[in-house]
Amino acid sequence: MPQKLIILDRDGVINYDSDQFIKSPDEWKPIPGSLEAIARLNQWGWRVVVASNQSGVGRGLFGMDTLNAINEKMVKSLAQVGGRLDAIFFCPHSADSTCDCRKPKPGLFLQIAERFNANLDRVPVVGDSLRDLQAGVAVGCKPYLVLTGKGMKTRDDPALPEGTLIYPDLAALVADLTA
Repeated sequence: MPQKLIILDRDGVINYDSDQFIKSPDEWKPIPGSLEAIARLNQWGWRVVVASNQSGVGRGLFGMDTLNAINEKMVKSLAQVGGRLDAIFFCPHSADSTCDCRKPKPGLFLQIAERFNANLDRVPVVGDSLRDLQAGVAVGCKPYLVLTGKGMKTRDDPALPEGTLIYPDLAALVADLTA
């Protein structure tokens, strides 16, 4: 791999997802092993970036202060196991928005490439939904599907990008990347 940068979706990859959205810090609950997996990536010299659609903001279900509090809980929880994130990128727009940052559009990934002065070719993108993977593939990322969150349903989608590697969860994927 050309650089040790990895892009993770948040809901369904790092923490449990909800069809009703994660609307408060209390609703944010890490998937077992995910925080330790990120800490392991850090120990192996990886830069870890989150790229997440957060349409709950655009829909008025919660405000930016709440999203910041949820992300702060994630960052603090990571620190407790020796992990950290290099950045969190998110799209706050609703699904009917014409923005370029809502996955499956690649806008968040282009922002990441610019911020880190990085070529995203073959950079791992880890998601549980088709749009996570499609956004990464659009800029040359290598798609990894985890079967947590919406992953089981996504695995059977005929539009799954060719060459997607499938893992039961983030911890299993990271064990392979750092073996």
